[in-house]
Amino acid sequence: MKIAPSLLSADFANLERDVRMVNGSEAAMLHLDVMDGVFVPNISFGFPVIQSIKDISEKPLDVHLMIVEPQKYVNQVRDCGAEYMNVHYEVCPHLHRVVQQIRAAGMKAAVTLNPATPVEVLRDIADELDMVLLMSVNPGFGGQSFIEHSVEKTRRLRKLLDETHSKAMIEIDGGVNLTTGKLLADAGADILVAGSFVFASPDPISTINQLSKL
Repeated sequence: MKIAPSLLSADFANLERDVRMVNGSEAAMLHLDVMDGVFVPNISFGFPVIQSIKDISEKPLDVHLMIVEPQKYVNQVRDCGAEYMNVHYEVCPHLHRVVQQIRAAGMKAAVTLNPATPVEVLRDIADELDMVLLMSVNPGFGGQSFIEHSVEKTRRLRKLLDETHSKAMIEIDGGVNLTTGKLLADAGADILVAGSFVFASPDPISTINQLSKL
């Protein structure tokens, strides 16, 4: 299992320390949540912070834009060193065009679905995606409880990706721990985003390594 610690739950007064901790772990990538206070009811951090993180992170950056009009920022996300640019289906009426823009900029294209958005909406574009992120909590805040139907939703997404011959990986974000992580792994998830479960742990590196063995 690939693990993507979510920096939203890190100690913002000690970001360099926490990023270097992730560098020394078995994490596959670093998950960065950009929030605008419009699409989601919170504001997190922006491009200057991501640029600083890029300079010290040894892990690929998975930039998750919880913002309206993400297509306006493709070049800025690229210039921040993102490997994945992750946009929400719910804010992209011209999703195919945005995916093309992301790929043309040299990044991998990822699309996120909110808990109430069915996986079927991606059928006609699934084979052009590198990753699909399922939110297993409502986006906007860290530390929320896992939404149980996300396990079945993961199974349905895996079936859809198989049917469309898509090579996209399945990423899950929200309420991930060793128990929910095992359920999601069994359902077909490839990547688990873990925030408070990692950064609130007395031994974050050990926690990341345990999750990676699921």
